[in-house]
Amino acid sequence: MAEPVRSVGGQPPVDLRSDTVTRPTAAMRAAMVDAEVGDDVYGEDPTVAALESEVAALFGHEAGLFAPSGSMANQIALQLVVPRGGELLCDADAHVLAYEVGAAAAYGGISTRTWPAAGANLDPETVQAMIQPDGYWAVATRAIAVEQTHNRGGGGVIPLATLRQLRDIADAAGVALHCDGARIWHAHVADGVPFAEYGSLFDTMSVCLSKGLGAPVGSVVLGSADRIAEARSIRKRLGGGMRQAGILAAAGRYALRHHIARLAEDHARAARLAEALAPFGVVATPVRTNLVPLDLRKSPLDGATFAAAARAEGVLVSVLGPRAVRLVTHLDVDDAGTDRAIEVLTAILRR
Repeated sequence: MAEPVRSVGGQPPVDLRSDTVTRPTAAMRAAMVDAEVGDDVYGEDPTVAALESEVAALFGHEAGLFAPSGSMANQIALQLVVPRGGELLCDADAHVLAYEVGAAAAYGGISTRTWPAAGANLDPETVQAMIQPDGYWAVATRAIAVEQTHNRGGGGVIPLATLRQLRDIADAAGVALHCDGARIWHAHVADGVPFAEYGSLFDTMSVCLSKGLGAPVGSVVLGSADRIAEARSIRKRLGGGMRQAGILAAAGRYALRHHIARLAEDHARAARLAEALAPFGVVATPVRTNLVPLDLRKSPLDGATFAAAARAEGVLVSVLGPRAVRLVTHLDVDDAGTDRAIEVLTAILRR
């Protein structure tokens, strides 16, 4: 278990580990308290149904399914488009591969092949060349998965033109295209691409409510009405059937109404962090959204040492590798917290 997070000098810590650490706002809590609820396994929770319909309409999909986590939402979607023994193509740093504990293989019987990690800068022609058709006892490719924004790619945004190329490639090959849209809200704010434009490109999507949008729990799987009907069975099989889940869905509905536009504030604060740390040569990629990846190979510090020094001064960061650290801005990090983080982190890098 991780060491408890403590205040330093009477100040609460500035927690830049992830945008999953946010706490519901007072208004969000009030919405949860007032939520109308029912048994969602019976399909009787009106707040869950409203959330599912609203998110589906936002992206132009026929239906949605509320799931307790982004990982479960992704795995449900993958099982919808890749039959057991079929192949999924994704990049080597994809969340569905790197951070979901082998679930695609363990629960879906899905074979996975990857293209070299390139974050948001993927090459559609590389993906096209990897597609394996049916025949000669090969494992046939059934779907391609992309991540928007890309977590290990530093919050990079896959350009709309690239996604359109992938859609054309998928159509020509007769395979499905899935989007792990955990932070697609940030991509929308960064590039101005309408949600429905994104939605039109994908057969299935998962979108997360508990990262940048600040809800305590939940993601939504999107697809056709037939696929989502099947998804309900898969969710139950995975243990994701929830009862009076409207209390949680109400938080997601509140977040959709109040927390999308404000993501621009998180992007601006991430840009400030990147600008302050850039002179030390540690900012790994251009910062487009709310993630700031640090590459410490030009620093005498390794990731663990850097994180420990920052924690001692009340700033929490994530260690992603021996020399890799990530900072994430979010709802609970204001301008004062950003200033404090800059002061602490630049002082550590000057040592």
